[in-house]
Amino acid sequence: MRTFKATLVLLTTTAITTPVFADEHLRIVEDPLELTIHMHWPRAQGYGVGGSPSKVYPVEEAAREMTGIHLKDATSGRNTTDAAEAMNLMIAQGDLPDIVGGNLIKQPVNQYGPEGAFLPLNELVAEHAPNIQAFWDEHPELLESIKAADGNYYYIPYLPDGEFGRAWYIRQDWLDTLGLEQPQNVDELHDVLTAFRNDDPNGNGRKDEIPFFAREWEEIGRLLTLWDGRSSGSDTHHDFYVTDDGQVVHPYAQEAYRTGIKNIAQWYSEGLIDPEIFTRGSSSRDYLLSENLGGMTHDWFASTSGYNVPLRERIEGFNFVPFLPPASVSGKRIEEHRRTPVKPDGWAISYMNENPVETVKYFDFWFTEEGRNLSNFGVEGKTWDMVDGEPTFKPEVLNSDMPVNNQMYLEGAQIYRGYWMDYRYELQWTSQEARDGIDLYAQNDLLIDQFLGVAFNPEEQAVYDRYWPSIRTYMLERSQAWILGTGDVEAEWDSYMSTLEKMGYQDVMEVMNTAYDRQYN
Repeated sequence: MRTFKATLVLLTTTAITTPVFADEHLRIVEDPLELTIHMHWPRAQGYGVGGSPSKVYPVEEAAREMTGIHLKDATSGRNTTDAAEAMNLMIAQGDLPDIVGGNLIKQPVNQYGPEGAFLPLNELVAEHAPNIQAFWDEHPELLESIKAADGNYYYIPYLPDGEFGRAWYIRQDWLDTLGLEQPQNVDELHDVLTAFRNDDPNGNGRKDEIPFFAREWEEIGRLLTLWDGRSSGSDTHHDFYVTDDGQVVHPYAQEAYRTGIKNIAQWYSEGLIDPEIFTRGSSSRDYLLSENLGGMTHDWFASTSGYNVPLRERIEGFNFVPFLPPASVSGKRIEEHRRTPVKPDGWAISYMNENPVETVKYFDFWFTEEGRNLSNFGVEGKTWDMVDGEPTFKPEVLNSDMPVNNQMYLEGAQIYRGYWMDYRYELQWTSQEARDGIDLYAQNDLLIDQFLGVAFNPEEQAVYDRYWPSIRTYMLERSQAWILGTGDVEAEWDSYMSTLEKMGYQDVMEVMNTAYDRQYN
């Protein structure tokens, strides 16, 4: 990628000398300007409705009218849903579009940016993107988290809003039927789940209840917190976390994990955990709740509370409510999951872009009030109206059979561009029960700090790539085996830790901590 360097110098110089438009002007160019874009994310492999470039997003049409800039789809890897594979294909071809965006771009952009494939945004943003710069000035820790190893940053991320994401949910109607209180600690939780399993709370005369279930099998790991273990340090499953003394470690190499997995395996053997938790998949919540079989889960506030109204028409007294995390064996209550304030998704400017100033101004547009509303709520007058100074979804949007977020994806809102989410978008379709649950969690100070990731230099990246994928696979294989009872964590722990060492675990932790110290300290 040596050819990237000369172009990079030329474009950076151009960026510094081009005049700046005033803040209030949404129109960026007098004559329409077309920029190509790679946009690959889980719901669409391409920039257009359903990934189709021929079906222009309504949001894109509105942005064109406001700014004068047109985005034309040039997405690589349309035949794969793997964003990393699509990115690698594009990099290998070397013919990059003007904008590279979508899912999980942080790592490749920070790897190839210093080599010249993507433009550093430090000066471009400072000179030409006042709204983005204002955000960084207010959130310097988030800017630190996205920088590459060379100290520059190369992408504008998707920035979630709000704090609370997932919570513990339990069938309050089952508790009432059995004369039980909400469990306040790990022992009481064991007793409640046992009662769900044995005492027929659904009243059908069969022992068919599933006490604990989850749509994603990884959510079984949240139970580790009951024994003071961890399953992740971020909103990404199986991630590293930072200890109280500032060291990066992995939760699956800690003594508390050993204790937690032993107890989770015991609960699984007792029938307290869905026997199909590793195979049932994303439909488990729909099925187990609608069939009056599921008792407890760990899932998102808004969507999980949404089951109460429709299911009460079918299941008398149905009441699925959020409750406080039970205290651990040491008396701690934590909610391990929270909304991350910055995602590894967003968009970057490639070295082939001949209009970097106009492009960064276009990025900045999405941080204006008009652009932020557009990226969150869709087109004003079409999906929402301004009511008493608040962007408010139209009744037909809120009352549709299609979830609001799915409607927004089709509009081109809430997609993985670099933008700042507005929590008001979600709050409008969050039930009162979920809002009450969020208030409950907020009052009890349950959230813990997140690990926001690191950026490796080439040598560190090589170590990580060499060892970590196989280590992670081994960890997850042993975790499932221990829970399913095809292995014994107590008997195998020493050999497990020895194997991790042989596979390069300490080498990975060394580069993780070196990168962490450089990035944040």
